[in-house]
Amino acid sequence: MIIEMTSENLHDVNKANQPFDVIGKIVPTFIDGAWSFSEYNYADSYEKTYSNHEEQLEDYIDSPDKVVFLYYDNRECIGEVILRKSWNNYALIENIAVSKSHRGKRVGKQLIQKSVEWAKSKNLSGLVAETQDINLLACRFYSKMGFQIGAVDTMLYANIDKSGEKAVFWYMKF
Repeated sequence: MIIEMTSENLHDVNKANQPFDVIGKIVPTFIDGAWSFSEYNYADSYEKTYSNHEEQLEDYIDSPDKVVFLYYDNRECIGEVILRKSWNNYALIENIAVSKSHRGKRVGKQLIQKSVEWAKSKNLSGLVAETQDINLLACRFYSKMGFQIGAVDTMLYANIDKSGEKAVFWYMKF
């Protein structure tokens, strides 16, 4: 069941934000005005965790321009998507997370479908999400869901991460 976040379930945000496996990265290529990518698999994988979404999430409650949807399996929050209208007529996915125990079970797909419904109800032109090139599993997910690479930013993480991670911006146009 997917429901909108309220003051009653605000405490469930970030419960699904759990470590993920870094198994490789994508290598984006821009040729003749179009993006494509290949994959590079690491010999050894490792685990990584992104920080929790720390914005004033109370501001998302009953807002016409932003929303949080929480996915429940019985009473356990196992997924979330945090969305807001962006200046460029897209719905920006600020965060999407599925608990480790429920990955690969179509929870993310249903959260994207709910995001599409919300964006269309707001007359937006599509969805945009950003992830790192080393989050190969997320990149595969966005590609499988019909997103396309729209940009790669080599500087976004340069001051906080010295490993050379690149930000990849994925777009789904309606």
